[in-house]
Amino acid sequence: MAKVSKNARVAQRAANAGSGRDHVKVIKSIKNPKTGAYSYKEVIVHKDKVKEFFDQK
Repeated sequence: MAKVSKNARVAQRAANAGSGRDHVKVIKSIKNPKTGAYSYKEVIVHKDKVKEFFDQK
């Protein structure tokens, strides 16, 4: 197997760096109107869409 240079690894990480950092995990509590109990909805969304997620009912 061939060796991979250290510089090649650094360049590859830099190219992939933005892929996972643009998404966030958000948790929204939802109250059941009949029982009054709370449940939680967990979703991974793009960081630009967080406000839209919390605005929808």
